[in-house]
Amino acid sequence: MTLLISTIAAVTATAVWYASEKARKLRVGTLALMYWGASLMWLVDAVIEYVEVKDKYFTPAAKDMLNDAFLGLSVAALGLVIWIVIVLVNDPSGVVRAALVRKGQDGKR
Repeated sequence: MTLLISTIAAVTATAVWYASEKARKLRVGTLALMYWGASLMWLVDAVIEYVEVKDKYFTPAAKDMLNDAFLGLSVAALGLVIWIVIVLVNDPSGVVRAALVRKGQDGKR
């Protein structure tokens, strides 16, 4: 499930990055790269686990699948949080800077 969730997130972020000029300005490519890196990590994990347990890999218990799903969603959420911090720090549209300047001007009156 972790591999599936991170790969879906990577494909989605890549499609959004490719289709939208505004998305490129907001560094969605960075988000896509984070998700592709997570997908590669989970792929290596799946291969290693398959080598260890062989055919049992394809019949996981429901509890294991649920845990993997929560882990995959957590990784996707953490990637979004990191991306939001990157966007806020870089402030490509100048929204944060304008808000801070406006707030500073309101405080001087």
